Amino acid sequence: MTHNKIYYIYILWANLHIKIIIIALFLNDTMNNITIDYATKKDINELCELLNELFNIEKDFTPNYKKQKKGIELMLNNKNGIIFVSRYNNKVIGMVSIQILISTAEGGKVALLEDLVVAKNFRNMGIGTKLISKVEEYCRKNDISRISLLADKNNKNAILFYGTKNYNFTDLICLKKHFGE
Repeated sequence: MTHNKIYYIYILWANLHIKIIIIALFLNDTMNNITIDYATKKDINELCELLNELFNIEKDFTPNYKKQKKGIELMLNNKNGIIFVSRYNNKVIGMVSIQILISTAEGGKVALLEDLVVAKNFRNMGIGTKLISKVEEYCRKNDISRISLLADKNNKNAILFYGTKNYNFTDLICLKKHFGE
């Protein structure tokens, strides 16, 4: 190998190393500016945008701003519905919702987790993990003994994500029946 080739390889390695450091600094700065809190009525439009992203992935649902807005408003006005949001520079970039139910099998409160979604430009940065950790913390503090969720069977990223958080498959399946529209 000539000195020119070695020098060229070193420059490529150095450039890659610098890029990795820059990305790491960006991610660290971004994560330091992300907060998790409760959704408010002021967040409804941004939450509908996130649901639009999610429902474009999931085959069982169709994006419909009017319906999603109504659903979010109902959740925000229901003491058994909680929506957590992640914010970056005061913009909503992620959300997760839970509904508190009573389980005869558990003999107490359980949570149904729905709508965990992070904006496309902020995925794979640990935000989904922060959101699900907030839900689990809430459940522990409020004597909720179990979290159940449904995931689109074709959304491999979601299934892998939940698996890394120790969510397990059950022998139950989901069935549904629509009324009205």
